[in-house]
Amino acid sequence: MYEATLRITGHSSYAEATAGTSATIDLWCNQHCDLLHVSRKPAVDVVGEVQDTVGVQERLENSEETILVTDDCLLEHENDLIEPFLDRHGCLLLYPLHYESGEKTCRILSLSPTALTECFHDLVEADIPVTVEAKREIGSSIEPQRPLLAPHDIVPTLTDRQSEVIHYAFENGYYEIPRRITTEEIAAEVGVERRTAEEHLRRAENKLLASVIDFLN
Repeated sequence: MYEATLRITGHSSYAEATAGTSATIDLWCNQHCDLLHVSRKPAVDVVGEVQDTVGVQERLENSEETILVTDDCLLEHENDLIEPFLDRHGCLLLYPLHYESGEKTCRILSLSPTALTECFHDLVEADIPVTVEAKREIGSSIEPQRPLLAPHDIVPTLTDRQSEVIHYAFENGYYEIPRRITTEEIAAEVGVERRTAEEHLRRAENKLLASVIDFLN
């Protein structure tokens, strides 16, 4: 079995609603309606977009998050969705869909790498602005520390360079007290300028913190 994480820019009212905001949306489809988790205030404009698009029948919220049950399913209100492409190639869509910074992130499963490749090519040919953020083969032995269906937003997707820099920094004592390595040494090891290494570190750290900050007391 094979898994791919796809990132689609815009192409959805929910994605566009998060553009330029700190809000995120996670969506679970129930065919007749959707369950949405909206996080990171301010989310008023995001909730308003949901109301205008599919309607809201129930709303629960606190100072940090909002839970919405919609009147209708988003599938009934948007065109050019990726679901028909997945059906065509026998791929499975893993919920939740994640919307953040004007983009939608989807995780899909397939029994063959060829089906994943062909599905991606069809999306590109249909002018859907899609990129592959990550892919992996899922073997018969699943590591206990990495469940197959773990929510993707708990472990964010880093670029190859971000992953390389933060792994090297962690493994060589950058986060120890006192530090055992400098950003200049990290940069020399991975072959980039010091400022570039520091930017990769900050971006990786921001993604990792953003994925867990709501769960900290």
